[in-house]
Amino acid sequence: METESEPYVRLATLRQLHQVMADMNTARSLADTLQTVADGVVTGLGYELACVNLVRPDGDLVVAAFAGNSAAEALITGRVGSRTSWDRRLNMGEAWGDLRFIPHTEGWVLDEDDVPQWYTDGPAPRFEDEWHPSDRLFAPMYTPSVSGGGSGHGELIGVLSVDRPRNGRKPGAWGREALQMYAFQAAIAISNARLRANMQRALVRLEREQQALRASEESFRQAFEYAPSGMAIAEMGGDQHGRILRTNDALCRLLGRPASAMRRYSFSDLVHPEDIGTLLRTSAEGGRAELRLGRRDGTYVWVHLRNSVVADAADGPRFLLTHVEDIEERKRRELQLAHRASHDALTGLPNSAELRSRLSARLCQRPQSLPPGAVASLDAAYGHGDFAEPPGGEYDGGGHPAYDGNGNGNGHGFDFHSGSEAFDAFDHHVHTIAPEGETDDGTKGLAVLFCDLDGFKSINDRFGHNAGDEVLIEVARRLTHGVRDGDTVARLGGDEFVVLADGLGRADAQDLAVRLRNAIIPPIRVDGRAVRVGASFGIGWAHCGMTADEVLKSADERMYVEKRSRPKQHRRAG
Repeated sequence: METESEPYVRLATLRQLHQVMADMNTARSLADTLQTVADGVVTGLGYELACVNLVRPDGDLVVAAFAGNSAAEALITGRVGSRTSWDRRLNMGEAWGDLRFIPHTEGWVLDEDDVPQWYTDGPAPRFEDEWHPSDRLFAPMYTPSVSGGGSGHGELIGVLSVDRPRNGRKPGAWGREALQMYAFQAAIAISNARLRANMQRALVRLEREQQALRASEESFRQAFEYAPSGMAIAEMGGDQHGRILRTNDALCRLLGRPASAMRRYSFSDLVHPEDIGTLLRTSAEGGRAELRLGRRDGTYVWVHLRNSVVADAADGPRFLLTHVEDIEERKRRELQLAHRASHDALTGLPNSAELRSRLSARLCQRPQSLPPGAVASLDAAYGHGDFAEPPGGEYDGGGHPAYDGNGNGNGHGFDFHSGSEAFDAFDHHVHTIAPEGETDDGTKGLAVLFCDLDGFKSINDRFGHNAGDEVLIEVARRLTHGVRDGDTVARLGGDEFVVLADGLGRADAQDLAVRLRNAIIPPIRVDGRAVRVGASFGIGWAHCGMTADEVLKSADERMYVEKRSRPKQHRRAG
């Protein structure tokens, strides 16, 4: 994994890590799963060497998979290290969350123990955070906790050993979090692979040996009841298709419902309304999906659902075996990482990349050519009727956002279409147009207000960057409170902000700029003192045929024209 500037993480890196984790759950066997886990560390996490040490039934750990070096793989694969030696390693060195890092200054005492290991050559570190050839980093893998609270560990099932980060440095906060999350998902994948193998063997016995049916049913029952993740059996075909016949304790605990109550439902009764389509598309052999199931308390939990059809050789399909895995924690972390990648860490506003993404979603390559009447017709035809102008404009006379009769704001959220392909007049893309001329002709468009703070540099110079940060946070808050719910306020960088407001005419945009400037001017309390900044606004207009950068450049140029038009002594006070 390439080094990232934390906390900003490129979406490409997140997608690569997500793909590696997804591959672990698609392996056909336990051996394939173990090798996929090792390969994923090398391809997705940025280490040159990785080893999966699996706990055997007797407690010792065997090298089950290796990636990164064929010679080392041939040397240590299949070799066994005692549990005592491994316990010693997992209690040495530095604890990085669930990870265990043993620096070379301590690891020399392990050179003679019975744990299989490889040796790498290299120069001594030149920097404090540089990786030493004798450094060791371990990621223990535990079965999911049966407490359901998300804390604590289950049984140790193996240890990931990694070596030689490609960037030559010890992993930072993001790298450690990624490795820890990867080990957590790898443990689930290995547990599930073992479970699937056990289940498959039980089902084969049911089909082959009618006389051994009772013994096979008992084996199946135990694997079903004591599975660490949720399991359910549902009917297939007929009027009762999908009705739940049986659930295990893990699924009942996950959903907070007793087994007797679960038999009154089908999964379509429990799934979130927005996910019903996803469920229907996965109700087939081998179907899998990530969706939300309802708990008894009315909340929803994210799960990974996987179906298998259990068939009778004579009568065909009999029932549907569904495996339900709790992925709530993984979803929460994914959302947090995605939010960090698209939002400014200081103010919490959308960052430059997110601003350009939202702006590009409104634009296509077709030049502005449709008259307002045709655009209004398209809006009506495709249901984009939320932007009808209320009497008196988009904002009321008091400077507050206008609302329709249902109490909803008239500003709209942006349509997040992918790409910027050219559209014709009859597709579902609503073309963005801009007012023409310098007078307000009644045309409503997407206004882009480019804001640059006046006097901010002097605050940084006099009171320090901490005071400057407090000013930026307060300005962001005032800008956010001064626009409608559907508008976008983004931080472009430094002391520059951009506001996207749709459905405005020229006069509306001028009024909005004045109101936002007046909102910024009042003194801001920082460390017991009052400081003031002004603001210069440039108003640009977005329309199809332009790129996001062209729109922002136009607004930026107008901002500098507006800034130079006012005397310097008046800029700070607005």
